Amino acid sequence: MASDAKPRKAKAGKAAAPEGTEVAAAASRPFGRLAAAAAPYLYVTPMVLLVGVFLLYPAADTIWLSLTKWNGIYPPTFIGFDNYLNLWTDPVFITASLNTVYWIAGLMLLQVVVGLALAVLLNTSPLAALYKRILYLPATISGAAIGVIWYAIFNNQLGILNASLRFVGLGALAQAWLTTPPMNTFSMIVAAVWQGLGPTIILFLVGLQTIPRDPIEAAQTDGANAWQVFRYVTLPLLRPITVVVVGINLINSFKVFDIIWTMTQGGPYRSSETLAVTMFRDSFVSFEFGYGASVAMVLTVVAFVVAVFYIRAMFQRLEVQ
Repeated sequence: MASDAKPRKAKAGKAAAPEGTEVAAAASRPFGRLAAAAAPYLYVTPMVLLVGVFLLYPAADTIWLSLTKWNGIYPPTFIGFDNYLNLWTDPVFITASLNTVYWIAGLMLLQVVVGLALAVLLNTSPLAALYKRILYLPATISGAAIGVIWYAIFNNQLGILNASLRFVGLGALAQAWLTTPPMNTFSMIVAAVWQGLGPTIILFLVGLQTIPRDPIEAAQTDGANAWQVFRYVTLPLLRPITVVVVGINLINSFKVFDIIWTMTQGGPYRSSETLAVTMFRDSFVSFEFGYGASVAMVLTVVAFVVAVFYIRAMFQRLEVQ
């Protein structure tokens, strides 16, 4: 009996040894402790490198370039804040800033308001699926192609719009849509709205379809008409999705480039440029990289400040509600 107990005890001790001793030995090794401490940092290293190479370094380089005068050939010359001081007396920069404001207002008013109105109509339409496909189609086309299409419509001499107006006897309404400021900017805003209307409608439809029926039915029971239900029930409940839609259009209005470049190239005489187009032309057409970098920095700071204030204001309203 005693002889049998000893082997069992020995086997039990032998089986229990790997459970604690090997882990303790591994943890006691300096390399093992170092690897365990470095493991979390190794996981984030690839992303940190990507952000550093493709975001932080270009941003720092742009800040430096904005303080220099450089034509891309000779070494840059440090000139301090001269580029920024020259911006405020540059009529091209002032015009581009005003056009950027036009784009922000146009996309906010037309794309958001029209998109919401069409979404409300499509929400109860039996042909909603067909209409959604048709209205979303322009969003699948590149901005450059959109510009070419609408250039053919708004062209002063051979454009479809002027030709149609003359054909129906309204030739007096035909005008130089793309060569008369600020009409050229408004014409390009229409093209951008046509391209971005589909995603806006889809987002608002998603919001409308997630609204519970109970508050709407309660308002209708209390005698509210269709407008009152929309104004006091549907619209407040759409606020979270409206924040997203307005934020997307706000970003797009700052960075619009391809439609402008393919329709007018910022002309005539740089009258339809936005800040993004001015940045491109000064940098890669005029080869004034320092001046273009200063425009880029102003655009970045303005867009960042507007976005921060907008997001903060919207979330404060959502918290109050």
